[in-house]
Amino acid sequence: MRIFSYSTLIREHHLDSFGHVNNAVYLELMEEARWELITQGGYSISDVQTEKRGPVILEVNVKFMKELRVREKIRIDTQCINYSKVVAELEQKIWNEANELCTHAHFKFGLFDLERRKLIKPTEKWLRALGL
Repeated sequence: MRIFSYSTLIREHHLDSFGHVNNAVYLELMEEARWELITQGGYSISDVQTEKRGPVILEVNVKFMKELRVREKIRIDTQCINYSKVVAELEQKIWNEANELCTHAHFKFGLFDLERRKLIKPTEKWLRALGL
């Protein structure tokens, strides 16, 4: 199971009134990385709209270990660690410029049928997009 790396820059609009990255923004940044992973893997938003199937988050556990700072370059590593029946597990780690682990997140997710409104077994195309 490969690790996908996505780099970005912490910008001013990511900050809250305390001058650091708001906790909800961490989730947005990690979502950005996940979309990049599946899009580069061949499963884009147009595929979701056409096939009426897309990713849905079921559970998330986030551990904040180090503060991210404005104008800091970060790297988000994403790895699908398990896919059993209809539920998968994925880890994301955010690293700062000093290569220090700042955030660790564990997600449970699945492939959601938008018409039947339920989780479905992963398709081959979906598994390839995840790097499995």
